[in-house]
Amino acid sequence: MSPLIDLYQRTESHPIGRGLLALGAGLAAALAHPPFGVLFGLLGFALLLRLGDQAGPDRPLASAFFRGWLAGLGYFALSVWWVTEAFLVDAAAHGWMAPFALILLAGGLALFWGAGLWLYRLARPQGPARVLVFAGALALAEWIRGHVFTGFPWNLPGEAWRAGGAPSQTAALVGAYGLTWITLVIAATPGVLPGLARRQALAVGGAAVAVLAALYGGGAWRLATAPAANEAAPLIRIVQADVDQKSKWRPENLDLIFDDYLTLSAQPASRQPDVIIWPEGALPAILDDLLAPGEPYPARLIAALAPGQVLMLGANRAGLGEDGAFEYFNTLVAFQPTEPQGAQPAGLEVLGIYDKHRLVPFGEYLPLGDLMTRLGLRSLVNMPADFTPGPPPQPLVLSGLPPVQPLICYEALFPRFTAQAGGRAGVRAEWILNVSNDAWFGATSGPWQHLNLASYRAIEEGVPMVRSTPTGVSGVIDSRGRLQAGAWMSQGRRGVIDAPLPPPDGPTLFARLGNAPFAIMLLLSAAMVGLSRLPRR
Repeated sequence: MSPLIDLYQRTESHPIGRGLLALGAGLAAALAHPPFGVLFGLLGFALLLRLGDQAGPDRPLASAFFRGWLAGLGYFALSVWWVTEAFLVDAAAHGWMAPFALILLAGGLALFWGAGLWLYRLARPQGPARVLVFAGALALAEWIRGHVFTGFPWNLPGEAWRAGGAPSQTAALVGAYGLTWITLVIAATPGVLPGLARRQALAVGGAAVAVLAALYGGGAWRLATAPAANEAAPLIRIVQADVDQKSKWRPENLDLIFDDYLTLSAQPASRQPDVIIWPEGALPAILDDLLAPGEPYPARLIAALAPGQVLMLGANRAGLGEDGAFEYFNTLVAFQPTEPQGAQPAGLEVLGIYDKHRLVPFGEYLPLGDLMTRLGLRSLVNMPADFTPGPPPQPLVLSGLPPVQPLICYEALFPRFTAQAGGRAGVRAEWILNVSNDAWFGATSGPWQHLNLASYRAIEEGVPMVRSTPTGVSGVIDSRGRLQAGAWMSQGRRGVIDAPLPPPDGPTLFARLGNAPFAIMLLLSAAMVGLSRLPRR
């Protein structure tokens, strides 16, 4: 190891070398996330801790901030590079914006890491307790990242564990933010071992190994005690039509796309599906226009649905606001065909509507909208105006089905979203439906990461999730965050997924307490600042 230590010391002694080390620490940590899965990359946090300790000496706080920002720049550049694909859908008009979008997004998110390492350096903890302070400072920065300006909690360090694996089950107790704190403690521990006495180093390292073993052992036990499948559960059909975003909004393709969804929805099955699901924005049109009197689409929908079947359709819809102007919503609508009544023909009954509550900045609404419109960004959302956020979410209670909480697109990134929605309504959702248009991000790492992050909501709440996208990855996920065998479809494939809805579990500790355990972890980190400075014998 001495050559590696010597190389590190020589690199750290040079300003450019220190910057490269910080950038490399962030890149390594990002490699732990899907689709890479290089968990050893989490040791980048140990390197980041040491870089924070060695910041200075002239301007230690500014140095720590810059090193944290560089690490965040590497982490988020690798985590969110897929965002450039959205600008390449219409490359002639928007392609030039792609590199600027990546730089601005990664650089902006990295500010939170800079603030976290600045806070750690400001606290100046001593001894092995430094690892707890470091974990608290960076985890707090990540919590803030998930809440400021509607929040963007993409790839929290605690979600680097593959959803459905043993370590991920800890999210059922402490949530993704609590698991982030624990992950940072484990990963950063090697950074405090140099300089400790042998006995102390063995004790600290052994404690980290014990916590890691507890993650695997406790998680394995939880996986082994999952609720048994219910053969009478509703049969879910997910339709993945593999419609490319680049050709979707051409007017001549509407009928082709509509027919494709109808054909797939009507495929024979071993038993009739109870629910058919089409993804977010499945059709390149406003729903109100499609269902207007005289249009052929309602009759074709009615003919494609069997009696009693429910179609849950992701769509864009319009409505008149209080000022008389049109408002546009990103919506999930539940339909069911009605039986003919005398001279009254069969029709479509709307069973429930969910309008997306938490919108994507720059994707569904534009801060500084007038300026952005002049720059040509308005057409990215394929709508005449920004979307309007819907009311606070509540579960949909549909006849014959367990209560369901819809989450549209990136709403599935947010811990507690489902539990809070159920608390408002007084109804606990027994499954989550996440419809998303990941076609924007092509065959990149984005859809795989989105799947992993969304699956954590199933673990946290103890309920299954059904995930529907137009191009993948779609699938049925159980209450432990596991994709069900034979019930998922990868990117670039066309077809349907038929699977029974997995059973829910009872409310998890996280569903009951929320982020209270995470708050206790942060208080522990804060207490370590003072305790680490007490005189030691």
